[in-house]
Amino acid sequence: MRYLLLAILAMLVSVMVQSCISDDFTTSSSVRLRFSTDTVSFDTVFTDLGTPTARLRVFNPDKKGVNISSISFGSGADSRFSMNVDGVSGSSFHDVEIRGGDSIFIFIECYIPENQDARPFKVEDLILFNTNGTEQKVVVEAFGQNVTRLRNVEVTSDMTLTAARPYVIFDSLTVRPGATLCVDPGAQLLFHDKASLVVEGRLEAIGEPGKLIAMRGDRLDNVLPDVGYDIMAGQWKGVRIAAGSFDNRMEYCDMRSTTDGLRIDSTADVSRRKLTLVNSWLHNSQSTVLESRYARVDAYGCIFSEAADAVVSLHGGVHRFSQCTMANYYLFSVISSPILSLYHLFGHEVNDLNPNPVMSASFDNGIIYGLASDINEGDLTGSDVYLRYMLMKATGTDDANFLHCLWGDDPLFETVREDYYFNYRLKADSPAIGAGDPTLVAPETVTDIDGHRRATPPALGAYACKGAE
Repeated sequence: MRYLLLAILAMLVSVMVQSCISDDFTTSSSVRLRFSTDTVSFDTVFTDLGTPTARLRVFNPDKKGVNISSISFGSGADSRFSMNVDGVSGSSFHDVEIRGGDSIFIFIECYIPENQDARPFKVEDLILFNTNGTEQKVVVEAFGQNVTRLRNVEVTSDMTLTAARPYVIFDSLTVRPGATLCVDPGAQLLFHDKASLVVEGRLEAIGEPGKLIAMRGDRLDNVLPDVGYDIMAGQWKGVRIAAGSFDNRMEYCDMRSTTDGLRIDSTADVSRRKLTLVNSWLHNSQSTVLESRYARVDAYGCIFSEAADAVVSLHGGVHRFSQCTMANYYLFSVISSPILSLYHLFGHEVNDLNPNPVMSASFDNGIIYGLASDINEGDLTGSDVYLRYMLMKATGTDDANFLHCLWGDDPLFETVREDYYFNYRLKADSPAIGAGDPTLVAPETVTDIDGHRRATPPALGAYACKGAE
């Protein structure tokens, strides 16, 4: 009797549980599916290369189950898109069930073949859902971009990269001695993981206001909703200027998201200029943004920002920085060094192991500010290093090497680190506005990276203070 009662009780529980899980399916034409979005959008898609996978969630808000009689693309088998439903890939599906109050995921990809278009072009389709005779639609869209792929290219004679198509660079792009690589305004150099640009000959990357030369990783999708992958450091290796390379120029360049930043190899010859930087933004490196060893480098109107190590690291050599902003709000690790790190400044540092000449450097009408300390050398007495009309976070006083500086002030950048927004233009009430010395404005810095003419007296830093853009 005891076992009979237990068996009856088990049967009753089973019936009750099954009654709670209704297998009834509604046939009403009034049922409407709900979707996580009405448009599935892909970022720019390189032709002949598949996209990351996008996800669409389909909800059944009804208490009863629904049978979706068909899920298909509007253009049928000719669609540039594909989808995966319940682990099966294809362009159309039938009799897909969703229990009451439940949902399913649809995974979508896009593949676009190469064509003759130079500019990005839109590819669009519809996902059609037919449920009990009612049709619903979700838009899927992507922008295709034809690119020129460069794989382990060696430039042995003069070569020009144009703005006609973006270049995707794999492995390395090496400019051999005697050759010049010219890069036109508006050109896009997109580097694949671990790729680099090595300059043994000469580089002339000359952009214009509104037509910056892009040097960045080749991931164009988002790492977070509405946040592009280019905020992530370490997308590609960076640019290295070899010891035997001289007279390089980078103007109106936007170089970002590297492992090593821009590195200038030691040459110990400061009679020739290694590099001139004008109105460029170098940012977001897993190490330094700019490192120069025993070389001659000039930088005018540039922004150097976001680095896990020093933003700018200089070892000996001859350097001139005019109207430059150096800032560090790096996201991905603790910052290990001061924003501006200077080494080999004093005569006693010259020895048999390091016979290179000590540093001669000037930093004028600039800003040094951020989460790290400003400069590694607090006392420059006896050196040939001068900071004039500089705004710094540190508190201090002027002396023979620090002249007319603003100490302990906040430049009030437009940057909002918490929102992944990095903009080093100045707010209207910034103390840096009008704080510069007009006699220190070099001809290269009369206009800024946006093409705006500097006021008199000028604002400190790279921007001529036209506000956020």
